[in-house]
Amino acid sequence: TILGETHEEEDEILPRKDYESLDYDRCINDPYLEILESMDNKKAQRYEAVKWVLVFAIGVCTGLVGLFVDFFVRLFTQLKFQVVQSSVEECTEKGCLALSLLELLGFNLTFVFLASLLVLIQPVAAGSGIPEIKCYLNGVKVPGVVRLRTVVCKATGVLFSVAGGLFVGKEGPMIHSGAVVGAGLPQFQSISLRKIQFNFPYFCSDRDKRDFVSAGAAAGVAAAFGAPIGGTLFSLEEGSSFWNQGLTWKVLFCSMAATFTLNFFRSGIQFGSWGSFQLPGLLNFGEFKCSESDKKCHLWTAVDLGFFILMGIVGGLLGATFNCLNKRLAKYRMRNVHPKPKLVRVLESLLVSLTTTVMVFVASMVLGECRQVSSSRHSGNDTLSLQDISEDVNSSIKTFFCPNETYNDMATLFFNPQESAILQLFHQDGTFSPVTLSLFFLLYFLLSCWTYGISVPSGLFVPSLLCGAAFGRLVANLLKSYIGLDHIYSGTFALIGAAAFLGGVVRMTISLTVILIESTNEITYGLPIMITLMVAKWTGDFFNKGIYDIHVNLRGVPLLEWETGMEMDKLQASDIMEPNLTYVYPHTRIQSLVSILRTTVHHAFPVVTENRGNEREFMKGNQLISNNIKFKKSSILTRAGEQRKRSQSMKSYPSSELRNMCDEHIATEEPPEKEDLLQQMLERRYTPYPNLYPDQSPSEEWTMEERFRPLTFHGLILRSQLVTLLDRGVCYSESQSSASQPRLSHAEMLEDYPHYPDIHDLDLTLLNPRMIVDVTPYMNPSPFTVSPNTHVSQVFNLFRTMGLRHLPVVNAVGEVVGIITRHNLTHEFLQARLRQHYQTI
Repeated sequence: TILGETHEEEDEILPRKDYESLDYDRCINDPYLEILESMDNKKAQRYEAVKWVLVFAIGVCTGLVGLFVDFFVRLFTQLKFQVVQSSVEECTEKGCLALSLLELLGFNLTFVFLASLLVLIQPVAAGSGIPEIKCYLNGVKVPGVVRLRTVVCKATGVLFSVAGGLFVGKEGPMIHSGAVVGAGLPQFQSISLRKIQFNFPYFCSDRDKRDFVSAGAAAGVAAAFGAPIGGTLFSLEEGSSFWNQGLTWKVLFCSMAATFTLNFFRSGIQFGSWGSFQLPGLLNFGEFKCSESDKKCHLWTAVDLGFFILMGIVGGLLGATFNCLNKRLAKYRMRNVHPKPKLVRVLESLLVSLTTTVMVFVASMVLGECRQVSSSRHSGNDTLSLQDISEDVNSSIKTFFCPNETYNDMATLFFNPQESAILQLFHQDGTFSPVTLSLFFLLYFLLSCWTYGISVPSGLFVPSLLCGAAFGRLVANLLKSYIGLDHIYSGTFALIGAAAFLGGVVRMTISLTVILIESTNEITYGLPIMITLMVAKWTGDFFNKGIYDIHVNLRGVPLLEWETGMEMDKLQASDIMEPNLTYVYPHTRIQSLVSILRTTVHHAFPVVTENRGNEREFMKGNQLISNNIKFKKSSILTRAGEQRKRSQSMKSYPSSELRNMCDEHIATEEPPEKEDLLQQMLERRYTPYPNLYPDQSPSEEWTMEERFRPLTFHGLILRSQLVTLLDRGVCYSESQSSASQPRLSHAEMLEDYPHYPDIHDLDLTLLNPRMIVDVTPYMNPSPFTVSPNTHVSQVFNLFRTMGLRHLPVVNAVGEVVGIITRHNLTHEFLQARLRQHYQTI
């Protein structure tokens, strides 16, 4: 729970989880404030230059991660297919195909088993990682999502998953890997490598870390597709909730660095021509070009736009169906697989691998058609011209289970790397029969849906592209055969089908359009791809959300949308805020701070003083102040109960646990017995949260309303800051002035970032409960605030665009009456409050 906000259940599977938020609103701790105030212009420019260097390093490292994954995927896949191909060709004649199947199963099960073991080491490495990175960039801290161990397990696991024959891709995990590189490289430290640390004082804030993660995610997309502009737009559209103009240029530069790093090494390794830059990304669609001998052929015409729109509608429906089935599978796994021992997840992955391998082998042997290979083009569409296709595409033809001079069209799709199968569908002409394409699409659709979500690193981009390409190629074949549209270029329809299905699954528009255009190197495809993606998204949104949003919701993550609905303006900040506050005073005793921190899990606390002057104004009936009296009246009983609970919790702390840490600063008489002190506090001889301003202490004759006076708001203090102050012994005694309290510098406050000590791990034997902590030098004295009467749309826009974590609600006279966090702005929470609003009308 963050600052006491209530949680709504999004699903019957999981309630809203207690995810932490990132401290994007730590204005007082922004390193720019201290660094730029103490630096001249040259040093400030040097600080900015370091950012550019790190952004370039993130791009280079992400490209190297992509090179590592691509190299070993190709190595393992080629080794497996060479062994299986020779075995199948030999056993086709001898009748020992069962042995070939066992060999294929041996390879696939071994690779998938290794991938599952890596996920057991780091569970967050499962899946594509895009939902987790989307949450992180939205402001939610998902545990372990950007750790070094995660990227090692992710990058290594995905190459085993792809080499193991699962219907998964390596492009999605590349985005996650790039984000981890972006998070870890500028920190120069890692939990996994505690002994290797550098004194690098810059970029020790969640805001800077968020920017580097945005650059890393964009670099992952750029390396995967060879699309630096598409990667930048992906980070903007699907990733970061908080964007600025200066970040755009850095992210694009990082994406370019990743693309050209991968291109440089892949081109040099594969072609032996270093510096030629012929392979821009892990997935390249090749050149779309009509044959010179076919004068009727056009890449696309205005008439084809009507078919593209229809394909977009069908793609949206197929994508919605895919998401619906996958969501039901995910719910089933949450109920019946995840609660069981981890070995069950490994067994599920092996079951999926076993089923996929058997289905692929049997389908290629039984359902594949043996088609004639010809050296010249015939008049029909059932032959392949070896002269008119590239050598790479032609070399991937498989002759499994077919006699000489023929090839197996089903095996050509199944027994090739997924990238080669996509090139077959994009660039082969008249290679696949409609029956083969239909069966291939059906099998790939079902098996991909089952596979996405098991405990292995897996991506969804390439399976969706391959499934959609088969659908588009099928449409082209039908239009040629039954309608007689001879001008149709089959590769274009395969591309549009891939875009329609992928758009129907992930519901991306701008970034996906640019990614596909950059992957094809054909700008003329811009309009049909854009129209198809928009239609697919609109159609799919009518039924459900995108696949990544579905998995985010199932995890119970409080993700903020881009904007709220118009009906939400019926609500005000007072309708959605959390009125039950846990607060601290500017000068608070150590025992009170320990009690607050130990009995709550809030990540920030309002710093307040009690204002008796406003109490008198309430009694006089001041109209301006009495408008807010309902907030005060409703919180009196809650605050009283909260302090009684806090007092009871103090009994659980032995007095021997609280000793004098700051006695060296005190030359006065010894304090009274601690048992007497604790008893006095419990008997309310002075307030459990002593407020030194004003000096007047509560009287026993005060009424409840007098005891709980209006709270004047002064700022916000973070839990991490309070724990750091206690850990460093920052305090002073009652007999001294607060000026005698030790002062911590900005660097000292951030020394433990990003892993601050926990209050339960502190050695309380050195803490004197009578000592006082002055929190005013460390609080944020000017956080963003809103009035109770502010419309929800204004609250939402302020919270999201400024990257806030906590938004205090302060009335007209400066009294804090509530607080708003991201949980109070989630779609489910706002819908629940809107229903309550309608019921009270």
